[in-house]
Amino acid sequence: MNPLSPGTHSIDVDGVVQRYHVAGSGPVCVVHSGGPGIAWEYLRMPVLEQRLTMVHLEPVGTGESGGLADPTDYNLTTYQRFLHAVVEHLGVPRVALLGHSHGGFVVQRYLLAHPERVAGAVLYDTSPNTGEEFWSHAVANVGLFAERHADHPEAAAVASAFGRLGEDLDDDGKTDLLRDLLPAYFADYWGREEEFRPLRDGVRAWRAPDLGVEPEPFDVREELERTTVPALIVVGAHDFICGPPWAERLRAAIPHAEVLDLADSGHFGHLEQPEVFLPAVAEFVTKTAAR
Repeated sequence: MNPLSPGTHSIDVDGVVQRYHVAGSGPVCVVHSGGPGIAWEYLRMPVLEQRLTMVHLEPVGTGESGGLADPTDYNLTTYQRFLHAVVEHLGVPRVALLGHSHGGFVVQRYLLAHPERVAGAVLYDTSPNTGEEFWSHAVANVGLFAERHADHPEAAAVASAFGRLGEDLDDDGKTDLLRDLLPAYFADYWGREEEFRPLRDGVRAWRAPDLGVEPEPFDVREELERTTVPALIVVGAHDFICGPPWAERLRAAIPHAEVLDLADSGHFGHLEQPEVFLPAVAEFVTKTAAR
């Protein structure tokens, strides 16, 4: 079977099933969704499928992909290895990569490890580092979100959900928690609730990937300064967790990168400002594929 034929594919990676989904035609763009532990479907972009071959990973530990015997194996090294297995399987000399949020951490690690396989990287609402400052900033922004929307009955549930992220919940509990928190990820969720409600009602999360513990905070800023892989940094101005301060750090680390600032978006610019996001990504991937 052609590894790039439309539909769902499965490969074996060290005895674990890795699923991926292919749609569209044109230059190949491999997509790694966020989380960890969130279903990939929220990131599907049919408009891009008209110009690109979109390959969506179903990250290990989610959906129909397999799970890991050792929970601590859910870490960036593992995600990078599974991503590389898919890239190798596709049989294309170089691919574009699009990593959203935590998926952006995976893509950064991958382009540093295998630059020869990457035509270009879209770093979408992500950061080159995490740690105490990163999480303190997110906590403060969630508090501000609750204050700004104090007149809305669901605002308190959003702040409460963020405070419960470390709880040991099952898949259903993780899904409910994510749905409670989701309004904070948009610039204006309740103003466009009819448009965004289907995503909130349909998104799913899995417990297993949250069990992994990274040995230390993520930080690739110094390594990124040496990369020559073309990059497009995309950031929503109202993103509470991977917003402008972290995009600025990416910008400083990759001085030759292109930047797409989305003034009216939070964490989901492909949904909030698709008329800006989608053509910019298509143009970048097409251009870097030809270099």
